[in-house]
Amino acid sequence: MSALIEGRDGAWEYAIGLEVHAQVASAAKLFSGAPTAFGAEPNTQVSLVDAAMPGMLPVINRVCVEQAVRTGLGFGGAIARHSVFDRKNYFYPDLPQGYQISQYSDPVVVGGTVEIPGRTVQITRLHLEQDAGKSVHDRDPDRTLIDLNRAGVALMEIVSEPDLRSPEEAADFLTRLRALLRWLGTCDGNMQEGSLRCDANVSVRRPGAELGTRTEIKNLNSIRFLREAIEYEGRRQVEVIESGGEVVQETRLFDPDRGETRAMRTKEDAHDYRYFPDPDLLPLELDEAFIEAVRASMPELPESRRRRFVGELGLSDYDAALLTAERARADYFEAAAAGRDAKQAANWVAGELLGRLNREGLEIEAAPIPAAGLGELIDLIADGTLSGRMGREVFEAMWETGGPAAVIVEERGLKQISDTGALEGLVDELLAREADKAAEYRAGRTKLLGFFVGQVMKATGGKANPKLVNALLRARLEE
Repeated sequence: MSALIEGRDGAWEYAIGLEVHAQVASAAKLFSGAPTAFGAEPNTQVSLVDAAMPGMLPVINRVCVEQAVRTGLGFGGAIARHSVFDRKNYFYPDLPQGYQISQYSDPVVVGGTVEIPGRTVQITRLHLEQDAGKSVHDRDPDRTLIDLNRAGVALMEIVSEPDLRSPEEAADFLTRLRALLRWLGTCDGNMQEGSLRCDANVSVRRPGAELGTRTEIKNLNSIRFLREAIEYEGRRQVEVIESGGEVVQETRLFDPDRGETRAMRTKEDAHDYRYFPDPDLLPLELDEAFIEAVRASMPELPESRRRRFVGELGLSDYDAALLTAERARADYFEAAAAGRDAKQAANWVAGELLGRLNREGLEIEAAPIPAAGLGELIDLIADGTLSGRMGREVFEAMWETGGPAAVIVEERGLKQISDTGALEGLVDELLAREADKAAEYRAGRTKLLGFFVGQVMKATGGKANPKLVNALLRARLEE
């Protein structure tokens, strides 16, 4: 939803574009065979190529190219048959080469869209590039240390058009894009570990006017920080303009403790980086067979799966959207629902399972109840062995012990009583004992049915089949 900034002399509108840096899911780096595992000891995952030793030449990692193409196909981009790697020249201590190998004029993916509530956001491009290392400032009081483990790690930079009109829309866009990357398996989306970072280009203007001067907020590593940084920066720019100043094109950092952005450096233009094609790398040429092979390997996309859940399985739009928010969640649901009532399976996954996962801060992959196990529990409820209440009790026991539903039911004596003869005897005894209330029911106080059901359930320790109890009581009371 668009949001306006109320200034002293009228309303202003955000214009926001994002540059998302997604670490490619690959065991090796973009141009070397060095590993990419998170958390290794500093400088233990560095090849001679990553360290820019003289005479070392880069060799493209085919898997990284496949992942970039898969991502582009996922958001509907055009895959370039011809793309070029360039040298982006700048100096920084953790950039051993003195340049970054990136793509400038000829990226591997052009165009595409991401849907957010109420708006379609256009993707400008996706290009491949290598990451820099990391400067460590808190290990030594007198020196900055350099860790090159990340140097050369493959990144996909995904750039949007300035189509976003509020901090909330920016957060929605990043959330949807992150979910798509995780769904495709091209990036794990872990912002805490730095495998997904975001830069926000922010400007303000009068509604419908030309775009204003933008600032870039660097290295936002959480969706909450992205929202807060954009909100602050928009208000700051309005105050500058309304005070008679001009917004300067610059790079800024967000301080989450103060909730504000601060200037880092004047924003560079493309010519400042002196881009030119990397002489050590041939242009990347992709043929139709390569692209079609990647397309054939892709999973069913979230929107297609959501429509199928609604159209074929009869789920509500809300449940279908919830169950397709993550690929692992959708896979779990389909496995649990296989051959069963899909709506009942959706209720258990969306309700009991996701509720418990959220309370414990777990992903669905860590659920101690496998999809087949939940399906078994649903079967026991469907065939009358368990009531819904008893099913929830068994679910809790399965979560705590990891045991199968049938074993827990047997060990704890939780089987539902569905013996008509046994229940008829209990009903007759109850109605004889509560003859006055039975007469009141027959005189029109039909709400007393709940009282009678409760008494039978109490007498059976909650094990009576409530549907059967209801039917028997109605039959007796209405004779």
